[in-house]
Amino acid sequence: MLDITINEPDRLVQIAHALSTRARVDILRLLNAKSLNVIEISEALQLPVSTVANHVKLLEAAKLIHTELLPATRGAMKVCSRSYDDILITLNTSVHWSKDDVSVYEVELPIGQYSNCEVHPTCGQASAEGMLIREDEPASFYHPNHVGAQLIWFRKGYLDYLLPLELPKSARPEAIEFSMELCSEAPNFDNDWPSDITLWINDVEIGTWTSPGDFGDRRGKLNPDWWIDWATQYGLLKTWRVDKERTTIDMDKVSDVSLADLALEGRHHLKLRIGIKSDALHKGGINLFGRQFGDYPQDIVMKVHYVLADPD
Repeated sequence: MLDITINEPDRLVQIAHALSTRARVDILRLLNAKSLNVIEISEALQLPVSTVANHVKLLEAAKLIHTELLPATRGAMKVCSRSYDDILITLNTSVHWSKDDVSVYEVELPIGQYSNCEVHPTCGQASAEGMLIREDEPASFYHPNHVGAQLIWFRKGYLDYLLPLELPKSARPEAIEFSMELCSEAPNFDNDWPSDITLWINDVEIGTWTSPGDFGDRRGKLNPDWWIDWATQYGLLKTWRVDKERTTIDMDKVSDVSLADLALEGRHHLKLRIGIKSDALHKGGINLFGRQFGDYPQDIVMKVHYVLADPD
């Protein structure tokens, strides 16, 4: 169940907008019974495929559905599933002081600004202008040029990032989120190439997402002209969220890790690790996209939701 309150106005507006047309409500109704691809939805609702694709994009952005690219006769097909059975919107909440409103501290960190790494071939880095380092040479990941990376890939290993925590002294974190565009790393590309991608915060493993493949069936929307057509093109935008009770990926629970496990209080920074575990079932590597590659104009985005404690 999706539980949202009036104290989350941006999220509430996003959900309301996603539910504001009959067609999108009908899509959710269809997905009540089973997962469907865009063409099946189009046929059921007698709507153009392009129209359905736009509705699906809005529902996906609101995290009311989730999609997967699965192999098809020609390329891949986008299969849609509903994320929630119920939505609870609480409008009557007690807010005594404005200082108790949830605030958001946000930092966007370029993917090339990692602080430490351990990578294994296949591996490499590219910028909007060209290749940054020698391909399949792990030592090159320590070259100063890495700060300009807009696409990073490696088969095994991890990247570490240090991010600031410039919160008010009386801040009480309610949740922390990390979003980024990711996919697997296969030779050239392979839409059916699963990879278990894990995140750690302050050395605490928070959860793993299994990427279904390394996507190259079409060009990424943001890719520079020089990037070749037969290589990785785009990823999926994924959001890990840790609150006081659990960790979710795109609002689906993946672990019982909570904020209390991350030891954020009193810290001026935190460490984020993105990697493939040595005992992962699917060791299919990682492609990590910056704002000038793939489909989404962003790097690694951290959001800390917090309230201010009473001075008493």
